[in-house]
Order: sequence, then structure tokens, then C-alpha cells
Amino acid sequence: MTSPATSPSTSSETVARAKIPPAMLPVLILLALSAFLNFVDRANLSLAAPLLQDELGFSRTKLGILLSAFFWTYATFQLVSGWLVDRFEVSWVIAAGFFLWSAATAATGFVHTFALLLLLRLLLGMGESVAYPSYSRILARHFSESQRGFANSVIIAGFYAGPAFGLFFGGILMARFGWRPFFVILGLASFAWLLPWLRWMPRGQSSQGKVGDGAPDTLRILMEPSVWGTFASLFFLNYLQYFFITWLPFYLVRGRNFSMDRMAVIAGASYLSCAVTAAICGRLSDWWIGRGASPTLVRKMFTGGGMAGAAIFAIACVLTGPSFSTAAVILTTSSLGVSSSNVWAITQTLAGPQAAGRWTGLQNFVGNFAGIVAPALTGFVLDRTGNFFWPFAITAVMCLLGAASWIFLIGPVKQVAWNEKAAVGQL
Repeated sequence: MTSPATSPSTSSETVARAKIPPAMLPVLILLALSAFLNFVDRANLSLAAPLLQDELGFSRTKLGILLSAFFWTYATFQLVSGWLVDRFEVSWVIAAGFFLWSAATAATGFVHTFALLLLLRLLLGMGESVAYPSYSRILARHFSESQRGFANSVIIAGFYAGPAFGLFFGGILMARFGWRPFFVILGLASFAWLLPWLRWMPRGQSSQGKVGDGAPDTLRILMEPSVWGTFASLFFLNYLQYFFITWLPFYLVRGRNFSMDRMAVIAGASYLSCAVTAAICGRLSDWWIGRGASPTLVRKMFTGGGMAGAAIFAIACVLTGPSFSTAAVILTTSSLGVSSSNVWAITQTLAGPQAAGRWTGLQNFVGNFAGIVAPALTGFVLDRTGNFFWPFAITAVMCLLGAASWIFLIGPVKQVAWNEKAAVGQL
């Protein structure tokens, strides 16, 4: 299938293609809001890490294990979630996952032991594992190529607005009232999202594809060369993302000796800049494609260029003084927003509506091992070196590898012709 955005068009045709269907506007808004809550819930433990260490006496290595535990189930359950959203009605799958992760967040505020904290982080990962496969399935079914950059960037902006809100307001609230009330209130308030979702969630089939129709099996997807490029690229991008989400508050408080209030302002501003940059770059990419540019050129320029910029600014974070370091942190997260704006548009185009959920699940399964590695490795390195230089240096190398992966390991950004290559037996 050839994307209409790959051929020249008039301005009116471009606007028509890029306009989000009215029925999908509330859906897109609710998906962005769910992404917002998703990242607040997964990042709030990193915000509480200094207070958690003081209250419960955990070592940095133990903190690293807790911060990475979410990703043990988040990564492994991607395979299950990808299969679920391609085989069952995606709107109900995401609702069930949302319920589980909200309950796990609220319960965290009541526990006092390492074992129970670990268990709840594992449950949180299970619930949140449905998010990205569900988003990809919905966007691949209901949005065209020239709409997906913006639609994805709105959801990505929601993700990064989550840490911006959580780190800024959460940091201030935790400094005054402690970390436990924040978890309980946030978890209970999150349940309210389910009410409008049940009202506006997409139902039935769409013109883009039906549930399970023509869906390639897992083996067939793994035989596609570009799938391995998306796996590697997401791993390196996620290493940067999860290093910052899990350790940035601790770095600012213990590495730079900032107060909790100042940490909240810097961390919140960094993720706000990331959200704004992602939204702008997603819109720019759609506009550029609508003007006739190749999706391959546009998507790769944003993903690869953003990661290259992040590598430069990440190492500057620890090689400069406090003032310049603050600017470098914000520039690093802004570069992350540039790259993130087009990540899932690439996958959705390559997979098409038949395979978007399963491809995304497989990609997230591999890519989110970075969430297991980055927090734990950082805690291990910190315990042995006593400073943040090597954790940031490792992250900069990961960013450079990510830039190379997006550009060189992924083929042309166009839908795979699954039906033309159906010689492989079904699982």
C-alpha cells in the first residue's frame, strides 16, 4: 500500500488528508490523557527515591532494583498485550490495563516493605504494558499516514507532560506532605479516566482494517528486516528516556545538591520542553510529508537527528557547572522529544493496521529491556564510582548508537505487503 503522502498534492488535498476525523478527536485527547497518567504513575517512584531512601533505608542498588522492576513485567507482557489488541477489541483491552495500573499506583502509598513495593511495581508494569500496542492499533486503523505524525506526537506529548507535571507538582507536594499521599490520591483520581473512555472509545470496525483480518503471525513479522532495526532503535532511545525518568531527580538532589523544590522546577521544565518539542516536531513532520517529502526521509531525520543531539547534551550535563548543566538537561530532553515525535509513526506505517498491535508489542518487548538495564546499571555504577560521570557517558554512547540505528538499520518507511509474502505457514 502506497501512502498518499508520498506523492505531490495541492494545498487543499494536503489539509484534507492531515485533518483529524471529528469522531477521533475525543479519542485522541483521551489517549493523550491516558499517556499523561501512564507516565506520572511510572515516574513517581523515581521522584520519591530520595525520601524513600531516607524513610526505609534502601541502598542505591536496592533503589535501582525497585526503579527497574516496573520494566520486568512491562517488557515481558508486551508480547501478550500485542497479541491481545490484534485479536480482541482494543478499546476494552486498554480499559482493563488502565484499571490495573491505577489500582497498583494507589496501593503503593500503603506499603512499607521492599517486597510489597516490588510486587506493586510488577503489577504496574503489567497494566501499563497494554498502552503502546493499543495506541498503535487505534492509530493504524483510524489515522492516515499524513495524520499519524501529529496524532502520535499528541500522545507522546501526553507521556512527557506526565513527568513534567509529576516532577514539578509532585516534587513540591512530596516535599511538604510526604510521598505516600501523592501515590494514593493519584491512583484514585486516575480511575476517573475510565468514565469518558467508555463513552467515546472507538467501537466496531473501521475502514482501515478489522480485528484479526489478515494479521501476520509473529514469525512472519520477525522475518521482516526492518523490524530488527525498530527493536534496536527503541532500545537505545528508551535507555536515554528511562535513565532520565528514573535517576534525574536523584541526580539533581544528590549529584548537584539542589533542593527538592529546585529539583522539581528543573525536572518539570525539562519534560515540559520535551512534550512541547514532540508536539511541534510531529506537526512539522506531517506538514513536510504533506508537501510531498518522502516519509522515509522525514521520519528518519527527526528520529536520528534527535538522538544525535541528545548524545551531545547528555555528556554536557556532567562536564559543565550547575547553570550550564541545567540548560544541558533541558536540551537533552528537548532532543528526546524531537526523536520521539516520529518513533511510532514509523512502526505504524511499516506494520499497517493488520500488524500494528503485534509489531508494537514485539518492539516494546525488546525496547523496554532498556528500562530494566538503565536504572539498575546506573545504581550499580554509582555505588562503585560515587559520581554521575560514567552513567551519563554510557547514556551518551547509547544515544549515538540510537541515531545510527534509526538511520541505517530501518529500510524504507512504507507498509510491508503482508499478503504478498504469505508463503510462511501460520502459527
